[in-house]
Amino acid sequence: MTRSLRPDLRRDLYAVGAAALLVTAAVLVGRHIQDTSRTLFVDWPPLLASWGPHLGPGTPAAVLLAIATVAYGPTLAARLPWRTLLPLTWATTTAWICSLALIDGWDRGIARRLTTRYEYLQVIDRFDDIPAALRDFTQHILLDSPDNWPAHIAGHPPAATLTFVLLDRIGLRGGGWAGMWCVTVGATACVAVLVTIRVLADETLARRAAPFLVLAPAAVWMGTSADAYFAAVAAWAVALLALAVTRRSLWWAGASGLLFGLTCYLSYGLTLVALIAAAVLVLGRHGVREHPALLVPLLAGFVVVPAAFTLAGFDWWEAYRLLVTRYHQGAGGIRPYGYWVWANLACTVLITGLATVAGLRRTGTALLHRRAGTTPDRAVELRLALLVSAALLALLIADLSGMSKAETERIWLPFAVWLLPSCALLPHPRAWLTGQVVLALLLNHLLLTGW
Repeated sequence: MTRSLRPDLRRDLYAVGAAALLVTAAVLVGRHIQDTSRTLFVDWPPLLASWGPHLGPGTPAAVLLAIATVAYGPTLAARLPWRTLLPLTWATTTAWICSLALIDGWDRGIARRLTTRYEYLQVIDRFDDIPAALRDFTQHILLDSPDNWPAHIAGHPPAATLTFVLLDRIGLRGGGWAGMWCVTVGATACVAVLVTIRVLADETLARRAAPFLVLAPAAVWMGTSADAYFAAVAAWAVALLALAVTRRSLWWAGASGLLFGLTCYLSYGLTLVALIAAAVLVLGRHGVREHPALLVPLLAGFVVVPAAFTLAGFDWWEAYRLLVTRYHQGAGGIRPYGYWVWANLACTVLITGLATVAGLRRTGTALLHRRAGTTPDRAVELRLALLVSAALLALLIADLSGMSKAETERIWLPFAVWLLPSCALLPHPRAWLTGQVVLALLLNHLLLTGW
C-alpha cells in the first residue's frame, strides 16, 4: 500500500513545486514591472498588499486554533454526527477568520475595512430614497459622471450596496457590524460546500474536506471582505440546488433559484457560478429526469430578484456595459493583461494553498482515469472531481476575460471555496493542513492586506 502511494505523492510534490515557482515568478516579475513602469498598482505583487511584518491581538488565538484544528480536526470530522459537524465547521471557520483579521487589530482588521473610500459604507446616505437611487444608479458609474460611485459600488450591481444600507436601517450601523456580517455569513460558505459534496458525492469525502475548508488561507481575505458574503450566497444557491435535485424538492429548487438571482445582483462576475450549477444538474440528472417539474420553481425563483430590480428602474445589462467602460477608465485599463493573466493564478495558489494544488492534480487524474475501474470509491471521487473542475473552469474564464486583473485574492473567493474540497483526495491530511495554516499565518503576519 505504501509503495503504491509513493508515485502519487511524488507527483503531488512536483505540482506543489511548480505552483511555488509560479508564485515566485509572479513576485519577482511583478516587482520588476512595478519598479520600472508602475503599471500594476499593487505594492506587493501579485497581491494587493504591502510588506509589514507585525503581530497583533489575534496572533495567539490564530496559532492555538490552527494547532488544535490540525491535531484534532480530521478525527473529529470523521467521527462527529453530521448535524454536529456542520455547526462546528461554521463556528471554527468564523473563529479562524476572526483570529486572522484581529492580527491587524479590531479597527484595521475588521471595523475600518468596509469604510474606506472605495467601499460600500461610503454611500449609505445616498440611499435615503432607495427607489430613486436604483433608478439613477447607472448615471454614476462612469468616472466622468457627476458624483460617480466609489470603485466597489460602481463595480457591482446594487444588491451589494443595498445589503449594507439595510443593515444600517435596522440599526447595525458602522464598519464593525458590516465587517462581522461578512465574516459570519461568509463562514457559512464552508457548510454549503460540505452539504453539496455529501448529497452529490459522498459523506466520507465531505468529512475529509471539512478541515481544509475551515483552515483555508482564503480566510485572510474573508475577514473582512464583502466577497466573503457573496461567496456564501453563491455557495448556498448551489447547495440548495443539489438538495433539490437529489431530494426532488420543489421548495429547495425555488429557494435555490432565488439565491441564484440574488447572486447575479451582488456581483456581475458571479454569473459564472452557472457553470457550477450546470455541474450539479449533470450530477443530479436522474432527479431532474424523474421530476422535470423541479425546473419550474427553480426558474421562477431565479427571476424574482432580477424582476424586482428591473421594475425599480435598474438595468443590469446597461450597468454592466458602463462598468466595462469604467474598468478601462481606471487602473484596469492600465494593468498589463500579459502579466495578470498568469499572476492571477499565483494569487489563487496563495488563497487556496499548496494542498489544493496537490488536490487539483489528483482531481485531474480522477478525470483522466474515469474509465479505469468502476469501484464505488472511484465513482464518488469522479463526482467530486466534476464539481471541482466546474469551479476551476469558471475561474479560468474569469481570468481570460481580462476583467479580473489584480485583487483576485478577494474577487475569486466564491470560486476558491469550491477548489478546496479537492484536498479530500489527499492522504496524510495533517501534513497538508500544517502547510495550509503556515501559509495563512505567514501571509497575515508578514503582509498588510487591503483594497
